[in-house]
Amino acid sequence: MELSDELKTAAWRKATKSGSNQGNCLEVAPLSGGRVGLRDSEAPEKAPFVLSASVWDAFIDGAKKGEFDF
Repeated sequence: MELSDELKTAAWRKATKSGSNQGNCLEVAPLSGGRVGLRDSEAPEKAPFVLSASVWDAFIDGAKKGEFDF
């Protein structure tokens, strides 16, 4: 399957906390090969970022450790 087709049929989801933000947030979708799609829920027609599994894992690890807290 082509990546463009995979992105069209991907199972996009957002965090449950997005409800307090009128549902506007980032959405993620698992893709083949362990990749992850990342898009803005306010502009789903724009091309999403596609991250490798290792980049996504590093981001999640950093987020859990508070590395991106303001």
